Amino acid sequence: MIPLPAFDDNYLWMLHDGHKALVVDPGDARPVLDALERLGLQLESILVTHHHADHTGGVAELRNATGAQVFGPAAEDIPEPLTRLSGGQTCKAMGLQFTVMDVPGHTAGHIAYFCAAMDGAPLLFCGDTLFSGGCGRLFEGTPAQMLVSLDSLAALPDDTRVCCTHEYTLSNLRFARAVEPDNADLQQYQAHCQRLRDQGLPTLPSHLLLERKINPFLRSREPGVIAAAAAHDAAMTQSVGAFACLRQWKNDFR
Repeated sequence: MIPLPAFDDNYLWMLHDGHKALVVDPGDARPVLDALERLGLQLESILVTHHHADHTGGVAELRNATGAQVFGPAAEDIPEPLTRLSGGQTCKAMGLQFTVMDVPGHTAGHIAYFCAAMDGAPLLFCGDTLFSGGCGRLFEGTPAQMLVSLDSLAALPDDTRVCCTHEYTLSNLRFARAVEPDNADLQQYQAHCQRLRDQGLPTLPSHLLLERKINPFLRSREPGVIAAAAAHDAAMTQSVGAFACLRQWKNDFR
């Protein structure tokens, strides 16, 4: 499992078996083509989570260059040809079976791909829905939709590896510390991630058990998180709830 850096902070996730490969959300074809050549791989499949250009911009070039099969969300504007998928359906790519999950919020038709067993542990490709220590901005969905989406991801097994598509972790953790300054798990994780970034290493993938301990958007029903949201904006918390208040707080956080 390889995170291929792209743009300023994207990761294009690649899986391979030494011969064939799949890639997730290839916003740029070049890092993928370079990795395929370097490793001597044939691209078999492309998984797309949502329509934003930094996740789809390289799809057509890769499909034309390799003949890879493209899978993507049923309800979003993704260039044809592709196999369109909705929550509850499954797809097979590189010998692995992925269950598709509907996770609207960041975009209206966003999906995620969950594999129950890959190299001995579950694997989640969640696009821009869940980040380590954070969640995606609500460009097309509502806070209520995003909360349901995050609840569905949080219900996956503890050891699920969470393959987010942006290196936002340190920024997210600074906000999380503002919400829960006394969270010891969060303090330790922030120090760990800082060491990784100081070495030029990715902070991802994360793990779901850890995210439940440190991610305020998965903890919006915890009394301490509710209290922090209310202290930030009591009127908003009372009108739309702690999760929506947290998301707006994060939007404005510097």
